Amino acid sequence: MNPASNAAPIGAGSCSPAVDEVDAASADDLLCAQVPPQAAGERLDKVLAQLFPAFSRSRLKAWCEAGRVRSGGDVAAPRAKARAGAMIELRVPVDAEAASFAPEPIELSVVWSDSDLAVIDKPAGMVVHPAAGNWSGTLLNGLLARFAACSALPRAGIVHRLDKDTSGLLVVALTLVAQTDLVRQLQARTVSRQYLALAWGALPAARSVDAPIGRHPRDRLRMAVVASGKPAQTLFEPLATVHTVFGPVTALRCRLRTGRTHQIRVHAQHLGLPLLGDALYGRREPAGGEAQAAQRQAVGALQRQALHAAALRFLHPGTGQALGFSSPVPADLQATWLALGGNAATLDVSGWSEA
Repeated sequence: MNPASNAAPIGAGSCSPAVDEVDAASADDLLCAQVPPQAAGERLDKVLAQLFPAFSRSRLKAWCEAGRVRSGGDVAAPRAKARAGAMIELRVPVDAEAASFAPEPIELSVVWSDSDLAVIDKPAGMVVHPAAGNWSGTLLNGLLARFAACSALPRAGIVHRLDKDTSGLLVVALTLVAQTDLVRQLQARTVSRQYLALAWGALPAARSVDAPIGRHPRDRLRMAVVASGKPAQTLFEPLATVHTVFGPVTALRCRLRTGRTHQIRVHAQHLGLPLLGDALYGRREPAGGEAQAAQRQAVGALQRQALHAAALRFLHPGTGQALGFSSPVPADLQATWLALGGNAATLDVSGWSEA
């Protein structure tokens, strides 16, 4: 069964502008969706969030208040009641910075693709989306060059992200329908995302962490477990522990239930298991004498947090088929684990995509 058939907007996509629109509106993107029968009578701002999940509710409400939403051809207010079958037109303003994003011929590792989506294996060091300090050379710039369809989609079809120094798999939509469905799968927590991490400390048994994450109260560059944060859940499973001269190091299989910024890194630190190489949430490089030179060099040589998005599983937006992918643990993490005395078999993630 098509996973989008029960809840996806009917006729979602671009549509022709109304004849009475002013010329200035031609700089906007016009998106359309039809209100499904089950949404009749609900507040329009709530329905908008269901029809256009690629945008936040606060942004949709602001656009509605600014007159950028029409229902059945009439400008609609956020508190207006949705009518079944009504055609909703949403004018998305083109962001000046977003408009400056240019396609760049960046080499991308495309694991799999079709007309609806692409699965990318991102290397450590690549930023996913342009932002202050990283306006070029990002995954988004590469997507725009590799897939022409991405230029017509919000955030070039990106539906979830990885930190700059986290390697591994992410899925990108190539159509608006696919993007809407993938976002809904993420919201419904039916997308399986599994990570391999190397952490300081030992974990005797699997541990589920259910702790809200929000901005750190004093350091705005960091996230933290705070009562006012958004719900966040991560399952940590120990694979093996090696006992080094600097203390135990554990290879972890991490399963995301939610997708908050820096979630695994914050929850790992919260457990007392900071990731190796994590300059933001980790611990200082351990000291050591000459006898421990090899292990000390291995830890010091790691130039990023020891975190890899190893497996990804979701339903294809068009066919409903379950798709699973795995990405081998990169050489830098393999080398660190082996130098600390670990077994290479521990880092075999080839079967993770089936679980």
